[in-house]
Amino acid sequence: MSESSDARAREFLAIADQFQLGVLVTESSHPVTANLSEVAKRSTAEALGLLFQVDRDVLDGYRRFVESGRALGLSERVARSVAGGGKVFFTGCGSTGRLSILLDAMWRSFWRSVGRADYEDRTFSVMAGGDFALIKAVEGFEDFTQFGRRQIADLGVGPGDMAFAITEGGETSFVIGTAWQALEAGADTVFVYNNPDEVLCAHVRRSREVIEEPRIEKLNLTTGPMAISGSTRMQATTIQLAVLSTVLEMAVRRLLGKPFEGVPQRFLAGLERVLDTLSSEDVRGPLAELVEMEEGIYRAGGRVNYLADCLGIDVLTDTTERSPTFCTPPYRRYDDLQAAESWSFLYVPEPHSPQAWRHILQREPRCVAWSDDDIRAMLPPDKAERTIAIVRRIGVDDLMRFRIGIDGLPDRPYRPGDGAVGIFGALDRGDFQTSQLSLAKIKGAKVAGIAVGDVDPPTEPLMVHVPVPDADLLLHGLARCAAKMALNAMSTCTMVRLGRVMGNTMVWVVPSNLKLIDRSTRYIARLTGLGYEQACRLLFEVIEYIEPRMKADQKYPPAVGLAVYRHRFGLSNEEAEERLRADIGGF
Repeated sequence: MSESSDARAREFLAIADQFQLGVLVTESSHPVTANLSEVAKRSTAEALGLLFQVDRDVLDGYRRFVESGRALGLSERVARSVAGGGKVFFTGCGSTGRLSILLDAMWRSFWRSVGRADYEDRTFSVMAGGDFALIKAVEGFEDFTQFGRRQIADLGVGPGDMAFAITEGGETSFVIGTAWQALEAGADTVFVYNNPDEVLCAHVRRSREVIEEPRIEKLNLTTGPMAISGSTRMQATTIQLAVLSTVLEMAVRRLLGKPFEGVPQRFLAGLERVLDTLSSEDVRGPLAELVEMEEGIYRAGGRVNYLADCLGIDVLTDTTERSPTFCTPPYRRYDDLQAAESWSFLYVPEPHSPQAWRHILQREPRCVAWSDDDIRAMLPPDKAERTIAIVRRIGVDDLMRFRIGIDGLPDRPYRPGDGAVGIFGALDRGDFQTSQLSLAKIKGAKVAGIAVGDVDPPTEPLMVHVPVPDADLLLHGLARCAAKMALNAMSTCTMVRLGRVMGNTMVWVVPSNLKLIDRSTRYIARLTGLGYEQACRLLFEVIEYIEPRMKADQKYPPAVGLAVYRHRFGLSNEEAEERLRADIGGF
């Protein structure tokens, strides 16, 4: 063990009690999917059925929310804030950060469509690390409350505003920082989370302090364990999307003077029908074919281009979340030819990437642009210099290097063995996806599509149609939930079939923040029999070995798997990597 890896392990272990989260419900194993990896080997459609069965926990949780009647009060406060000239903030990190951007985009898109610029610019998303983090988590941002405080303060939160601080687990330091800053600035503050109060209060001090603060309203949306242990991008974020889009829908209707009282009941009935549809053989059959198509492409070293328009932010979210969850190469900057090629990438029908990003976000991009002095004022010297270097690489110019417009298509031309997947939505503006699928076929790529809602997609041999009932929703929240659950299940099942999940445990998790370091340590301990401290020290040895490749976005072995092989077979890092590669067929 090197001195540096030992020092980093000791530093983590000194604060590990704040991040040992194995007791949380969201980190536990769901009994329905306990044998998911084995089921997926024999039947992809059956495995998809298990994933959609767990999504029924979302339906049950949403029903409880409807029965509570809380949507009425929350939506009234949102509408009052906006009508009074205030702002509405959605804050989050990782999956909830992407959710905050989606909610912001839904609001802005609607008001732009009806020509109400006065209401359009009233919502603000605050994602840890700024909009750049849509693509890739920004190292360290999740772990510091002061960063959350600063990012929401930079947007001018104050009296008359409303803030929804959204954290899947209820323990994210960044999000907790935004909640405290909003409260102290005089904003109406709501803390949204997915673990039982008694568990959080007993084990996580920072969570207990928020939960016990009477001036912060608590919105507990616990549904149970995730379909993949700890993968809160799934059910935890889905119920948050359903609930908060309901609140916004009702607020919009209040501002327009339209009836709003029946929205939660219509949404509930629609969500139940969507889940019935997703669970049906008519959807699971073709979706299983799509899973197996992608699996085959990736196994053969191919790549998949996703093509979307109105559901672009939804597709971007699902494809970028695959990297930290399953250790796939993240999106690659167009001019970084040293990085590993991304397995999947999104394109939208805008000629140039700056326009494409505005289309995705429904506003100008907002990236973190702190000065060196700003950062030094928030952090001790050893952490400040590291963060300064990071912030210099996450600005708007850096975001534009991810070319998701039509100008980026030449970077990933269709080749025989590649794939193209069109995602169709009811508010699409033209035939971009259809024309690209036709071109891909000519070039020898495999093609498929997913159509969500009332759309008439092209007739392709492989087209998954997910009807969405007409619930008379101005913000189309039900369609967003349907798209999310379909995409989550498809991408998760693909990775399960690729061997990146054991049972329902994400053994390829990337230890990129303190919570994920704890999760990786726990998995190593479980698979090796080592104690927590020994497993942690082994993990940091492995991190030191793979970190240069991680930072360069190059291919690297999974940290958990490498650590397990090192211990199990008494190997060096290099020897363990070679054996792991031989056993699983590459990274």
